This record gives sequence, structure tokens and C-alpha cells, in this order.
Amino acid sequence: MTNTASLPPAIAIMGPTASGKTAAALAIAQAIPAEIISVDSALVYRGMDIGTAKPTAGELAAVPHHLIDIIDPLDAYSVAQFRNDTLRLVSEITARGKLPLLVGGTMLYFKGLADGLDDLPGADAALRVQLEADAAAIGWPAMHARLAQLDPPTAARLAPNDAQRVGRALEIIALSGQPMSALLARREKTVLPFRLQSFALEPSDRAVLHARIAARFDAMLKDDALLDEVDGLRRRGDLHPGLPSMRCVGYRQAWDYLDGRIDRAALRETGIIATRQLAKRQLTWLRSMPERIVIDCLGKDTAGQMLAQIQALLK
Repeated sequence: MTNTASLPPAIAIMGPTASGKTAAALAIAQAIPAEIISVDSALVYRGMDIGTAKPTAGELAAVPHHLIDIIDPLDAYSVAQFRNDTLRLVSEITARGKLPLLVGGTMLYFKGLADGLDDLPGADAALRVQLEADAAAIGWPAMHARLAQLDPPTAARLAPNDAQRVGRALEIIALSGQPMSALLARREKTVLPFRLQSFALEPSDRAVLHARIAARFDAMLKDDALLDEVDGLRRRGDLHPGLPSMRCVGYRQAWDYLDGRIDRAALRETGIIATRQLAKRQLTWLRSMPERIVIDCLGKDTAGQMLAQIQALLK
């Protein structure tokens, strides 16, 4: 068994959207020489700044950041790519004598990093076509309900309209005859080449987090900043709403508005609701991670609380 105490340290700062992860990480990096690895499936895309609440140019300049603005919105970025990139980056950052801070809310990335990659069946084009046809007939919420009957744990962590992941989960069941949750549970846990201590910024009052989410979405809509950004992406001509990038929260709602399918009030309402649902799923993931240290993201000096524990860990 590996003696983890002898491994170099790395810190994970997890939490739902609008919990203050970026601000806390920047504050910690002012006290401890560190570099930030983004653990966010939306921040990887170039040209998507407003709707992803991407760190500002000043914040990016203050502390070295990684895995931000690395691919075009037309492309995809997998958990496997994230894991490989992160293992390399942690090694490089450690070699520079700095502390790696893994910061973000894409829990699937954190899980893939900690648990290793799965050995699930590959994609089946014919089956995908059939599942897409079924979804066209009955809708993705009904497909999600089907998944809930076959694989309740997986369905519980997926949004009813998450076509990509719901479809993949149903595909795995059809190909393997087993639910994805069961296959993942049997996977051998990997041993990371570093000692990862995870902190989770979680709200003591969910209503306050919801208010933060609404305020942040309103800020994105101010002066049509988000709409202008999405309009620019649409005008490229090669992007469409089915891409993973355009399914990001805020972007798909803005696309619907620009298509004339919803009005301004519905844009705001659906955008805030979708963000709240995302936060709920993130918190569900976090509760399944028993080794995390929970910090109230609504409390005083969250960065200071983490910093004190990090410095103790580094001694």
C-alpha cells in the first residue's frame, strides 16, 4: 500500500456554482506559492467568458491558471483528457516548488481524477440512432424516467434534459446488461501520485446561494453581455445547440432567446432555474465524497479557514 504521507500535496477546492471558489483560491495563492488548475467543463472553451463566469484578465494574471481557454467550442473535452492533463500539470507545478490548487465544480472531473477511468463499453452508432429516435418520440425527460427505472443512482445525478449523459447511460445498460452505477462501483480505485486534500464550499442556507445565483445571472444579462457573446458564437455558422459547449447553463437559454423561442422574462427565469438545478446536482455529488472538509461558503473568511488547515497539512 502506498504511503500517501510521503506524496507531494495538492488541494482541491470544490463547490457548487456561485460558492466563491475562484475568490478563495486566489486569496490562498496570495499566501502560499500556488498555481490553479481549473476543474470546470465550461472554462475549457475559448470565447465563452460571460456565461461561464471565467476569471478576469487580472485574476488570470495574478496567479498562473491552467485548463482555461484550451479548446474551441466546436470541440469536446473528455474526463480522460482532463485526468491526463491534470496528472501532468500537478507534476510540473510540484516540480516548480508550488502548490497545485484544483478549483472548480465539475464533479465528474474530480471523480474521474480520484477514482481513475472506467472500463465501460464503447459507443455504438446504431444504438445511438435508436435512442435518439426514441427521444424524438417521447422526449428526454421520459428517457430520463426510463433510466430511473433501470439505474436509479445514475438517474439521480443527471438532469432530465441532459441528452448526452442520459443517452450514454441507457446505451451502457443496453450494451452491457448492467447499470452504469454498478459497473463504476466495481472499478478498482486508483492511487494518485500525489496527496489530494479536498475542501468543499457548501452553503449553510440554500436560499442565500440561490440569491447569489440570481444576482450573478442578472449581471450576465446586464447590457446584453451574455446575449452578445452567444450571438457572436452563433454567427460563426459552425456551432449548434447540440454541442456540449452550447449546452452549458446560460448558453442554451440564450440560444433559445435569440432563436425567438422564449422571451426575455423566460430567458432570465429558465437560466436561473437551470443554474439552481446545476448547484443542486453539484451538492449531491459533494455529499457522496466523505473525505472532504466542509467549509460554509456563506461564512466569514472562507479562504482564511482553508488556509489555516492547508498550512497545517503542509507542515
